[in-house]
Amino acid sequence: MAWFKRKEKGITTATEDKKDVPKGLWYKSPTGKIIDQDELARNLWVSPEDDYHVRIGSREYFEILFDNNEFKELDAKLTSKDPLKFEDTKKYSDRLKDVMGKTKLNDAIRTAVGKSKGKELVVSCMDFAFIGGSMGAVVGEKIVRAIDYCIKNNVPFVLISKSGGARMMEAAYSLMQLAKTSAKLAQLAEAKIPYISLCTDPTTGGTTASYAMLGDINIGEPGALIGFAGPRVVKDTTGKELPEGFQTSEFLLEHGFLDFISPRKELKDKINLYIDLIQNQEVR
Repeated sequence: MAWFKRKEKGITTATEDKKDVPKGLWYKSPTGKIIDQDELARNLWVSPEDDYHVRIGSREYFEILFDNNEFKELDAKLTSKDPLKFEDTKKYSDRLKDVMGKTKLNDAIRTAVGKSKGKELVVSCMDFAFIGGSMGAVVGEKIVRAIDYCIKNNVPFVLISKSGGARMMEAAYSLMQLAKTSAKLAQLAEAKIPYISLCTDPTTGGTTASYAMLGDINIGEPGALIGFAGPRVVKDTTGKELPEGFQTSEFLLEHGFLDFISPRKELKDKINLYIDLIQNQEVR
């Protein structure tokens, strides 16, 4: 019987007989463009048809920025504790174990030192996959230690933000990281060592209210959501319609909150250019 004459509703194919497309073979961008995953990776996870910048993590950014993907990770074994014995739908300690197992990450940020265009560079990069890139005590401590390393060794610092904000499971401990990291960045400035901040999608909450906006140069990726509260919260609070493109990198650049927008393909060259200009060195 032809399929359009069948009387039974629903799909009746047995599970073992289904032919699934291998997971991860294709990627569909928000504008509906479809691209092969391998081609997407070769294009630095940017859709070639619509220039959509796919969210990536520290592993990919380190590969982009460090020469030959060679680097040494700093403070890799730092992990979060549960001083408040926090519990919502599950215990915070259990949540940490689960996300560490799934992501193979120890927290929402990684720090590495290596050569970028031939010169030493320290890069701290947040991972959204780890509890939404939330900022807890470990995130703040690793940023502080990265800055200490930069001051001690006179190495420029790059921080890549990708975060939903402060980690609620650590309450005031997480909020303390805003002041802690800001104070340490002031010491980095006193030492006259360049700090480049890269805001990627999304950069929100306490992250935006502290280190993400304190760079000597603040860069955004194209189309990234950057702000304190999200657009829906702002709209509901103010009761007003928001301008088109509100809280995107392009909107923030136009209104003076960012210095530049850098496509991912140009990121390595642009970051090193800014460092050379700040240090009044020969441009590489």
